[in-house]
Amino acid sequence: MRTVRTGARVPAQWLAFACGLLLLAVCMLAASASAWVPHLSPLFASALTPDPAAKLPAPTRYSYRGTHTTVVKGVETPLRTRLEATVPAELGDVLAFYRTELSKLGWQEQRDGAVVSADHVKLAFASPLGPGMLALDRKDASTAVNLVQKNASVAANANVMPEPGQAKLVFSNISETEATLTINDRTIRHAAGAYAVSLDLQPGRYSYEVSVPGHPATTNILNFAAGDTWELTVGRDGEAWSPLLLY
Repeated sequence: MRTVRTGARVPAQWLAFACGLLLLAVCMLAASASAWVPHLSPLFASALTPDPAAKLPAPTRYSYRGTHTTVVKGVETPLRTRLEATVPAELGDVLAFYRTELSKLGWQEQRDGAVVSADHVKLAFASPLGPGMLALDRKDASTAVNLVQKNASVAANANVMPEPGQAKLVFSNISETEATLTINDRTIRHAAGAYAVSLDLQPGRYSYEVSVPGHPATTNILNFAAGDTWELTVGRDGEAWSPLLLY
């Protein structure tokens, strides 16, 4: 079922910026002790502006940016799109940027569970496509951004939408051997090549085990939040893949 697409970019303008800093350093060394040297902070003083090429709102100024999408086979529209970025700006400025830009796109900030502090922000949104989430964290002199948007219509059509207030687990087996999943005191046997099976779960922390004849059992722990859908897949070689947050 899963397809994950990942893209990461490092802005070309940083090369020019680095050269500018090198030239500035040379000038500083050549200057006399009494010469006045401007403070570097004005280089970052301009307001954050949105990048029209980004799939989700993102500033044009960044030191790292990656976009990750999860899609269902045969459907181009992603189930879930996640933006990761590192922005060389204060957390408060980045928060103001996202509140402005997301509001323009019709995202409505939800007050329940909101966390806003000097070093960390976590906000839930209702977007035109489905649930959204923004997390910001202070990272040295920059701000780490994690922005997620889910597509409720695609999830419903793909039968991976959790029931309200619950979570869902999808178990897929594309190997040539029967696979067994044990979770929450339940054992699910999945024949080779059969359709994926799903299991509704209450939000919480669950340990699980995936076993395939001839392979070591795989055990792990997953945290299921309300509204999340995770997928566990046994690959063609009989090895269990890493868990994937589908929706």
